[in-house]
Amino acid sequence: MKTTITLNRRSFLKVSAAAGGGLVLGFNWFASCTSPAKAAPKEWSTINAFLKIADNGQVTIMAPNPEIGQGVKTSMPMIVAEELDIAWEDVIVEQAGLDTEKYRRQVAGGSQSIRQGWKSLRTAGATARRMLMEAAAQQWGVPVEECSTEAGKVLHAASGRSVGYGEVASLAATLPVPEEVELKDPKDFKIIGQDIRNVDSPKIVRGEPLFGIDIQREGMLIAMTEHPPAFGMKLKSLDASRAKAMPGIVDVRVIRSQTEELNQRIGSSMTFPEVVAVVGRSTWEVMQAKKALQIEWEAEGPLESTEDHDAALTRLLDTPAEEPARKDGDPEGAFRRAAKIIERVYEAPFLAHNTLEPMNFFAHVSADKAELEGPIQTPERTRSLLAGLLGLPEENISIMLTRMGGGFGRRLYGDFALEAAAISKEVGAPVKLVYSREDDMTKGTYRPAYKIRYRAALDADNRLIGFHLRGAGVKDSLIFANRFPAGAVDNYLAEGHRLDSNISTGAWRAPRSNFIAYAEQSFLDEVAEAMGKDPIDLRLELLERAKNNPVGDNNDYDPERYAGVLRLVREKSDWDRRKNEAHLGVSAYFCHNTYVAQVVQVALHSERPKIEKVWCAVDCGIVVNPLGALNQIEGGIIDGIGHAMYSALTFKNGAPEQKNFDRYRLIRIDEVPAIETHFVQNGEDPTGLGEPTLPPIAAALANALYRATGTRLYRQPFTREAPVLG
Repeated sequence: MKTTITLNRRSFLKVSAAAGGGLVLGFNWFASCTSPAKAAPKEWSTINAFLKIADNGQVTIMAPNPEIGQGVKTSMPMIVAEELDIAWEDVIVEQAGLDTEKYRRQVAGGSQSIRQGWKSLRTAGATARRMLMEAAAQQWGVPVEECSTEAGKVLHAASGRSVGYGEVASLAATLPVPEEVELKDPKDFKIIGQDIRNVDSPKIVRGEPLFGIDIQREGMLIAMTEHPPAFGMKLKSLDASRAKAMPGIVDVRVIRSQTEELNQRIGSSMTFPEVVAVVGRSTWEVMQAKKALQIEWEAEGPLESTEDHDAALTRLLDTPAEEPARKDGDPEGAFRRAAKIIERVYEAPFLAHNTLEPMNFFAHVSADKAELEGPIQTPERTRSLLAGLLGLPEENISIMLTRMGGGFGRRLYGDFALEAAAISKEVGAPVKLVYSREDDMTKGTYRPAYKIRYRAALDADNRLIGFHLRGAGVKDSLIFANRFPAGAVDNYLAEGHRLDSNISTGAWRAPRSNFIAYAEQSFLDEVAEAMGKDPIDLRLELLERAKNNPVGDNNDYDPERYAGVLRLVREKSDWDRRKNEAHLGVSAYFCHNTYVAQVVQVALHSERPKIEKVWCAVDCGIVVNPLGALNQIEGGIIDGIGHAMYSALTFKNGAPEQKNFDRYRLIRIDEVPAIETHFVQNGEDPTGLGEPTLPPIAAALANALYRATGTRLYRQPFTREAPVLG
């Protein structure tokens, strides 16, 4: 396949290597390549690459995207290396810092890195390969069409000659950029599709510093913050005399890391702009000094409790939206003439992100510049916010990226980086801000609490004639109006409400989908039962309708690909033979451009259910790194099971009631089921994997638990609704 290259100064940088010759190629393909697929959210697009070829043939590929555990530091360089035609063992991967001259959209989020970077990264590698071939052909005096490449060498079969990339790299650097290049046929891939271990694994195993929490700098101080104990409170008075007198303490002061202008840009992710900062020589000394602070807080807004949210969300479910998110046909009429109406309400609590590595960031702010380093999903946006806070031009602010010990959306917002910078500026020294686990869990930002009501109208022949959903979330309207089963039912109505709150909310792994998939797919299972249909059959019938005779023209899923994962999981789980003899539950969902279907098997042991196995079918197009893909798929499934079963964050008078893992339950290792994954092999361009396997698992589990216990589950976490599950 040939691809045309459209370049400008910012999209292609070519220079000779300073030391010993070589080729340095920088690509900003965001400006030069477009994907034929539907555009992703702007906030979450990531398309870039950068590589260096030394005169000894060694290739360094920069990883510009933040590495959050999703494996892009490995998989994105794999794509470049494939088209470059270099042996993977000859590749060194390095993490790039924020650099908007070389890269664009350095973001980790939305499961978009591989999808958005696929064509551009391939083009980057293929362009470098072509230039190396032209350099070798020129050196030999032969047509470039007679040359080929293999494992870091240019070959000329007619004469039997070969030359390593490093030997022609300097000459290649002087050649013009080709107008178009040939991309490999996927059948010729040698690296893509192979199991490649994470490039950071050896360092992680050896405990080498990779994460923000590991940062050490000469003269660096440690900072921790004390924030109000409840949402809706602010600082009234501070007596820091005891804390300041303690060993190792350098300073205690009130820090404001948010201006009015920044408040509009940051939104709800930074509820506590004013905090008390304790700065000292060591983490332990600072933690002890925090305990000695004498602080008085006062209310400045409502102190909300979980009961308040529940009641308000319920009222919204009883309130028609002023403007529906989608309306097809005559849903009101369908429900009026229905012979049977099925109506159910589903709900879920706030959730904390609980990354393994709590929030932290290093900052060294001086009068004319700021140097920052740490774990952040949105470095470019954070730099923009820092410029507003510090009054510095963006070009005077540098942000280096570290590997992140988890993020799940919490590290999108950068509030902790702003705090670190504000503290450094105030104390006039380099500082590393560190959150304790309690700081992390009580300062926000959280997955919103949700409620949604589903209604289905059946006629006298048990046919589905109407479908209605009305959802409400804390600071989130919840609804995806154009997703399945929209487009498959003649009379369809979707409505959404948003509940205001002073509690900070934000993206949490697979935003909205993480709850609505559970509600939708649990409800469809119950509808299938009322219709006397097999639950997979009902879904396939609806998808067939959406494929052959769709309702509306704004449906955001491909019915055939959706049906494909259902058929695959049906086959692999032996559903048709075993559904009446085993406790099986099914679910299927589309999000982040990927289709997933899952079957869960539950068994009863001494009257208590145990999750035994999960079958998972995934259509994510070409799988770049199967080993990394399995890690993402299994991680999403386990995370989804754990939070659906056990996790909840509740509030009493504005204060989170769960402050550490003694009261916030996560899944345990002996509760993890066997997981069997199967990929749809369709040759489509790759899509996302970090999030899509989490949303459907809760419904597959709930449906399986129903078959094991006879109890339908409408409220997460399941152990609160059915204690026997705990």
